[in-house]
Amino acid sequence: MAGLGQRLEARQGQGLVMTPQLQQAIKLLQLNNMELTEFVEEELERNPLLERDERPEAGDREAQTAAERDGADEPAGSDELSFDAPGKADEALDADSEAMYSDSKADMAGAENTGGSVDWSRAGTGGGGFDGEDYDAAANATREKTLHEHLHDQLAELSFDPSDRMIAAHLIDLTEDDGYLRADLDETAQRLGVTRSEIEAIVDRLQQFEPAGVMARSLQDCLALQLKERDRLDPAMAALVDNLPLLAKHDYAGLKAACGVDAEDLTDMIAELKRLTPKPGLGFGGDGARSVEPDVTVRERPDGGWAVELNTDTLPRVLMNNRYAAQISGAARTEEEKVFITQCAQNASWLVKSLDQRARTILKVSSEIVRQQDAFFAKGVAWLRPLNLKTVADAVDLHESTVSRVTSNKYVATPRGLFELKYFFTSSIASSDGGEAYSAEAVRYRIKAMIDAETAGDVMSDDKIVDRLHADGVEIARRTVAKYREAMNIPSSVQRRRIMKGAG
Repeated sequence: MAGLGQRLEARQGQGLVMTPQLQQAIKLLQLNNMELTEFVEEELERNPLLERDERPEAGDREAQTAAERDGADEPAGSDELSFDAPGKADEALDADSEAMYSDSKADMAGAENTGGSVDWSRAGTGGGGFDGEDYDAAANATREKTLHEHLHDQLAELSFDPSDRMIAAHLIDLTEDDGYLRADLDETAQRLGVTRSEIEAIVDRLQQFEPAGVMARSLQDCLALQLKERDRLDPAMAALVDNLPLLAKHDYAGLKAACGVDAEDLTDMIAELKRLTPKPGLGFGGDGARSVEPDVTVRERPDGGWAVELNTDTLPRVLMNNRYAAQISGAARTEEEKVFITQCAQNASWLVKSLDQRARTILKVSSEIVRQQDAFFAKGVAWLRPLNLKTVADAVDLHESTVSRVTSNKYVATPRGLFELKYFFTSSIASSDGGEAYSAEAVRYRIKAMIDAETAGDVMSDDKIVDRLHADGVEIARRTVAKYREAMNIPSSVQRRRIMKGAG
């Protein structure tokens, strides 16, 4: 039997050095512009070497040149958030990366500067902030959940068709704080490239969300939804809801005649009506309610292409005042003061560089998504292409988890509306002729369009739908058609035939 003993071994290996600054940079990438602004405000209060960059945008060359010529109060040698000079910022990031990854230089050598000389994806989600403390946006938020967040949470739990989910998410974002959906549905349908009936079908499903009465189109609609949820929308109550103007005028005789009830029943009905909530959305959000602001904007260029730009209106711009840093550094007397100033300078420099890198990464990923989904922007939801994180990650030379961070909780304003970037990722279905694959959402849209166009004498079975899709070059199985049809709450061909005959 071999004896047990202890021995020392020396092994060489490569490892990732996770600094607090790197962990913080990863968290910055996950924040949207509004959350990022809040974080930067905290850093401005905490760090005396940081200040807002209130100079003209880089695009305003004439104004900027005039400011320099007139000797504007600008910190000498300051670092700034600039989208026009990537070289300097990227070189700085490379230098910092070399320092942080002293054991991983070989792995980092081939990384592309734009989009991450620092490999964001391999970092953990552990703590570490600019001041040595954890920064957790969720933990630091003391506000109540907003109505929109509450509705989006419910949407995530339901089996919506992905293309319908995109429409539903857009409708939720259009819902006002009091819970009403007052948007023009015809205009919304036109923007999304769908029919009004499709929009209305999704609204009907969303109106089943909590709180009862949410996403109503009118006060009558709101009250009716609440009564329906309580199983109290009988003909008499429906008549009362339809005649609210008479109630406002205290025309009780007219209400008794319209509802077909006596005075006692009418009194009870009015009392029940008063117990309902005319503005169901006001119970959410409170002072913490926030409007959704786009992080990226997409607009059509004159040549027919798409211009992708960061929303600089909500993007915080900061710089480090090197002149002031030099002044207070020279005045420092104790070792504690020197350490504090050094830490502030390092944290300020890293924040400026991290903001610049974050902006570049978001713009790079967003531009690739728009390039991949250009048909959607030109023609509508039915033209969504199959797209996954890996496709975008490979195209922009980033890790999938980095793309996931960039697209979560980031919104893009487009000619078709405001969408979260992650909604553009869709599954795919192969093409039977070996050509480009089809988006699953686009195929579902085709199936629904075929069924909507049916007549009583021509109701298609799932097999017939498969044949038509095969004729169009879509390789799909019958069970997949059945699954998509059921997910859209569409009855079978037998049931549809009976419904049409009954309607006739």
